[in-house]
Amino acid sequence: MIGILIISHGGFGTALIQSASHVLGTSPPGLLELGVAVRDDPEAVFRQAQSLVRSLDSGAGVIVFTDMVGATPSNIASRLSVPGRVEIIAGVSLPMLVRALTYRNETLAVDVRKAISAGAEGVVQILPEIARAANGS
Repeated sequence: MIGILIISHGGFGTALIQSASHVLGTSPPGLLELGVAVRDDPEAVFRQAQSLVRSLDSGAGVIVFTDMVGATPSNIASRLSVPGRVEIIAGVSLPMLVRALTYRNETLAVDVRKAISAGAEGVVQILPEIARAANGS
């Protein structure tokens, strides 16, 4: 099973995990988060992230999600990258996390592709006619 770590600003990762657990109806194993606060030492957070990645890797690899490319959490996450073993994905959203959890028994490469496609597919403009159709009007 692929391990999943979310490195994000503040409590965003916690909220994502709670939301994914609500959607899935269970608290998924092998899913952790690491929130980064303004005053945190990035080196200390990096060492903690390394430890979490090691604990999550059961042999199938780890996906590390981060919230915003270029910010401190993603800079820390990028240092964890080991192609084919620890893959980093920025811009995490609830659809991405749920999809990654759903496909985590596939290969790491497949799970990464599925998560990224969920992110792209999850960004849509809901037009009035779509909203009416969804509500049965």
